[in-house]
Amino acid sequence: MAPVDPLQSFRLDGKVAIVTGASSGLGERFARVLDAAGANVVLTARRAERLEALARDLRDPLAVACDLTDDAHRSELVPRVVEHFGHVDVLVNNAGSSEPMRALDEPLDHFRATIETNLVASFAVAQDVARALVDADRPGVIVNVASIYGVTGVGRVPEAGYAASKGGIVSLTRELAAQWSRKRIRVNALAPGYFPSEMTADLFADPRLVDWVQEKTPLSRAGEPHELDGALLFLASDASSYVTGQVLCVDGGWTAI
Repeated sequence: MAPVDPLQSFRLDGKVAIVTGASSGLGERFARVLDAAGANVVLTARRAERLEALARDLRDPLAVACDLTDDAHRSELVPRVVEHFGHVDVLVNNAGSSEPMRALDEPLDHFRATIETNLVASFAVAQDVARALVDADRPGVIVNVASIYGVTGVGRVPEAGYAASKGGIVSLTRELAAQWSRKRIRVNALAPGYFPSEMTADLFADPRLVDWVQEKTPLSRAGEPHELDGALLFLASDASSYVTGQVLCVDGGWTAI
């Protein structure tokens, strides 16, 4: 009997993985993790200088500065990836924006812009990748980055537009998984709890909110960036080959109570 190598299925050697929102925070970490697992990583975000700096740390990346809310910009992304690498295998749909404010005060234009960035652009990129996979008759994987805001109310850090967009991501994940499974495209969502990042810098700068996160989280602390590595690799790799339409919460138990 051949020896069992349970870690081999987590490898991404020969795979091409797009990471949106790769210029900072969780997206930058995701890109480094996929690169370390063997993937050729495509870095995309609006800040070109950040992408180029990150690219210098990776093995064989492609950096594409792109505003995903701009249809003309976005439509060039996947063709450039296919032209450069010959195919695409994985999409980590991570790009998003967040700006806490009370729902009574949130302007409709701000709400619309948040939905456009976090939900509409995510669907558009997933659609572009799925079309490329179908045209090439290749299996593929989409990992949508949701949030605990997409599965439960929070209130203390008020973000109605953000919560609505992430709830949409959760439902979109299930629907795309149902529609695209026959195309051999698996779609799952990763839902982080509270992790330090550029987006959450203001929260973690407020001692009262840090105490609140610790009190509300069963594990009594915020997450560390490396604690998303395993979940990301599981969903992006063949380790989850029989998993689709699921939302994996990595939140220290926040959504368990």
